[in-house]
Amino acid sequence: MKKLLGGLLLVGATIAALVFENTELREAYQGLLQTSLGVGAGSWRLEKPALLWINDGLMAVFFLLIALEIKHEAKAGQLKQPSQVVLPAIAAVGGIAVPALVYLGVTRNAPAAAAGWAIPSATDIAFSLAVLGLFGSRVPRSLTTFLMTLAVFDDIAAILIIAVFYSADLNLTALAVAGGLSGALVLLNRLGVRSLLPYLLVGVVLWVAVLKSGIHATIAGVVVGLSIPYGSKDPTEHSPVRALERRLHPWVMLAILPIFAFANAGVSLRGMSLDGLATPTALGVGLGLAVGKVVGIFPISWIAVRRGWVPRLEGSTTLGLLGVSVLAGIGFTMSIFIGGLAFSGAPTELESMRVGVILGSLASAVVGAGVLALALPRRSEGRAARGVQTSSVAA
Repeated sequence: MKKLLGGLLLVGATIAALVFENTELREAYQGLLQTSLGVGAGSWRLEKPALLWINDGLMAVFFLLIALEIKHEAKAGQLKQPSQVVLPAIAAVGGIAVPALVYLGVTRNAPAAAAGWAIPSATDIAFSLAVLGLFGSRVPRSLTTFLMTLAVFDDIAAILIIAVFYSADLNLTALAVAGGLSGALVLLNRLGVRSLLPYLLVGVVLWVAVLKSGIHATIAGVVVGLSIPYGSKDPTEHSPVRALERRLHPWVMLAILPIFAFANAGVSLRGMSLDGLATPTALGVGLGLAVGKVVGIFPISWIAVRRGWVPRLEGSTTLGLLGVSVLAGIGFTMSIFIGGLAFSGAPTELESMRVGVILGSLASAVVGAGVLALALPRRSEGRAARGVQTSSVAA
């Protein structure tokens, strides 16, 4: 239910951003995003526009949650068993590489657009699972797990891409401080410190150091999340990772991601024509998401199952796998986030990127939901099938 509500809030925030940007409320909307906010005092004061606090600060909390979820899945979840990892890992490789190739192919004659190659490689976990959640109990657990694990691999790739390709000129002093603080987090872990407070306090200072270093500040969230001890795998015992994950999840899904969408999805539609929609950047992103994702994920996944390289998805069909592969083209928040880094100094490309993300994600959501509506059994059929579990990915 939370996933569905989070998806609905994302949609509402996106619509609100479009309304604000394209009505007389535009000036108030832009003024709000550029409002200067600061913390600290004197020479230690950190001051930024509200938009940058959202993109650098709130999104660091989002990446902290992603790191916690990755750690949980690796310790006691879907990434623990190699057999459960192979299929989504294979699919993720195709789902990252093919959209990037589609984008580069479309934008090959537009050098200004080249920096955006990674934008269509992302999958929005919240949005894609929210669309899948619309079908409720009709969805086999295997399909939900496949999409979730695929999205986790996408997030790992996004973290690496941001760190390697979208970091500014490095401040070696700040980078050294960040390295020392990262070492302190590892030491806390090795010493068996299970209280969350020391990790979070060091994490705040680490965030400032990473921000000043030239590496994108969201990486600090990843470092903190991976350093927090998992604890016992016994579900009856306290796990610091699970405890923080449960606390953060509703805030991220119901507040941080909708706020991010509201701040970043405001696309101006004034004077927009079909020619305006057909810019290389918009086309590259839109086709990369709506076409590149499914082409990169579905064929290789189907072949892997068909050849017996990986276990079949219990309770699913080929059409169900196709529907989920299409849903993976919902890039939205992650695509907009990477696009904001890629085109931070190019407002025209930034606008085109947002158009491509919204249209590509919308097409993936509608088409994916349509395919799943045909693929998944009706509720009465689903209840009868649960006792049999005879379906599998078809040959």
